[in-house]
Amino acid sequence: MSEEFPLKKVRNIGFAAHIDAGKTTTTERILFYSGRVHRMGEVHEGSATMDWMEQEQERGITITSAATSCRWNDHRVNIIDTPGHVDFTMEVERSLRVLDGAIVIFCAKGGVEPQSETVWRQADRYDISRLAFVNKMDVVGADFSNVLSEMRERLGARAVPLQLPIGAEDDFRGIIDLIEQDAVYSEDELGIEVYRDEIPDDMREIAETARSEMLEAACEFDDGLMMKYLEGEEIIPEDIHRALRRGTLDNEIVPVLCGAAYHNRGIQLLLDAIVRYLPSPADVPAIEGVHQKDGGKVQRRPEDNEPLAALAFKIQTDSYVGKLAFVRVYSGVLRAGTYVYNSNRESKERIGRIVRLHANHRENVEEVHTGDIAAVVGLKNVSTGDTLCYEDEPIILKSIEIPEPVISVAIEPKTREDEERLDRAMRSLAEEDPTFRVDYDQETGQTIIQGMGELHLEIICDRLLREFNVGANIGRPQVAYKETITRPAEGEVRYVRQTGGRGQYGHVHLEIEPLEDLGFEFVDEIREGVIPKEFISDVEKGVRQALDTGHLAGYPMMGVRVRLVDGSYHQVDSSEMAFRIAGSMAFNEAVEDAEPVLLEPVMRVEVVVPSEYLGDVLDDLSRRRGQISDMGHQDVARVVRASVPLSEMFGYATSLRSVTQGRGTYTMQFEEYAPAPKPVAEKVIARGAPY
Repeated sequence: MSEEFPLKKVRNIGFAAHIDAGKTTTTERILFYSGRVHRMGEVHEGSATMDWMEQEQERGITITSAATSCRWNDHRVNIIDTPGHVDFTMEVERSLRVLDGAIVIFCAKGGVEPQSETVWRQADRYDISRLAFVNKMDVVGADFSNVLSEMRERLGARAVPLQLPIGAEDDFRGIIDLIEQDAVYSEDELGIEVYRDEIPDDMREIAETARSEMLEAACEFDDGLMMKYLEGEEIIPEDIHRALRRGTLDNEIVPVLCGAAYHNRGIQLLLDAIVRYLPSPADVPAIEGVHQKDGGKVQRRPEDNEPLAALAFKIQTDSYVGKLAFVRVYSGVLRAGTYVYNSNRESKERIGRIVRLHANHRENVEEVHTGDIAAVVGLKNVSTGDTLCYEDEPIILKSIEIPEPVISVAIEPKTREDEERLDRAMRSLAEEDPTFRVDYDQETGQTIIQGMGELHLEIICDRLLREFNVGANIGRPQVAYKETITRPAEGEVRYVRQTGGRGQYGHVHLEIEPLEDLGFEFVDEIREGVIPKEFISDVEKGVRQALDTGHLAGYPMMGVRVRLVDGSYHQVDSSEMAFRIAGSMAFNEAVEDAEPVLLEPVMRVEVVVPSEYLGDVLDDLSRRRGQISDMGHQDVARVVRASVPLSEMFGYATSLRSVTQGRGTYTMQFEEYAPAPKPVAEKVIARGAPY
């Protein structure tokens, strides 16, 4: 731990929410009230500190997660502001992987929106403690109680309000503090000066009921508080804070606060809650990993005197310093000028410089301690999810889940010079963003780029043209279909070639079966050395080559378990090449009998539309093969939730504007890969892969 901030006084937190819920605006206010900045930036003006990319400032959205830190009540708060658009969900995923706590922001009008659910499930996956902040209490349609209901029903969260809004919409004027039993108001427009007063008479009864419910929830986590509550003794705020902190750290409750970030209401109270209830690095369990050499489980306690264990969770290319690797230090101390071991890549590298981050501004430091988040300059061979440690104490930490891209476009450089620039730029962008993939079609010579959605690829292409100064022609977006099998099968191939001199011999017998998680698994079941160990990996390489080219239409195959069960070899003629070819041919033979099918990406779509246009919207979704899963209300509008194939969603924004006279809005995110209907599959197969 650093001398200035003991580990108990460090908070690593992130803001996550649906797009336009107010994450970046809330972060700007936190930086202002904590003294980190002296002027509040605004998203709509393109002046937000955390939205520093040109594309973010132009579009008024967050595209890449940005890190900063501030001080509040003798605590250091390390903050990561994450994007809300589903196309950039990887930024949320890798941020939550290294954070100890999160503030999930909900729009008081929109409630639990699609991306709100996504980030909530991501936080569940990493077992992260959360606070909820109901923002925009000053907008038309704001409804605090509705947000609470949706959190409980749709997220399964035990939402415990610590505050109540005084008024709503234009009448929102203050916040009731249920712990201190008073009302909090702002004296000035900037919200710097706050004062406390009595709870308004017309809200006393509601506040007393809400306080009783809060106390009952808190009592479950503190026996002393429960005894005081049951015996009617005086309960001081510190008793409640202690119990609520315990419940939050155990992920049993989610404290809920409210405010209006844009109009500077409720932010100081949110900062208080962050340091009171969210965990420090010392509060989370020891990080677990596996020993690089023997694969056994290894733990690292959050202490400076433990061996180093740090996770590189984000790579960023900087025009001034080159490659920046964002790292979270779980144990030990990371020092500039020393050598570290990348256990994933089995390579040693020197730490050039270490910088603390404030959006795109940097502050050099000599070392970072357990619990810190910083960026390292000088690492050449490091990627997202790599572990940095010491060579004599090697550990591999659990990496980060990377979703599969669902959309692709072809891109062609205009000149030979552009070709070289394009190659360098794409390598750089692929290092930064693991969901951005680059493939080369050997037959057509085209370069294919893949991403998470139309906006994702639009941003990538914009950066290629402007940031990297690449001249290129960009094709139309294409759906990333996949292929899979539906039943077990087997294939056996004896590959023999004799052309004079040494021949080629490889004999492989494979069994294949469907795999539920749509991944790939290769199982070596060879016994008694019928195929030498050195050729087993070549069989797998051959199978993977066949997977990449698919069977029906040239799309990659997924959801397959392959077992190598038998085979034979020749003392002289067997080679790596022979077994690679035999593996590929045996797999293709097995797939013939495994009833392969085409898979298409299906999106979860949510449409918010005035009631009078509901019928037209439902008809349009039906024509797009949409399956309606739910319909609800949002103020005076209707909310339609449906599952729709991605191939049918191109141009939907224009269509929705047309049928609703510009009053409808929608959001879309990947849901699953599902078998394409026979007529659709036949068309795609006849057309073949587009590149």
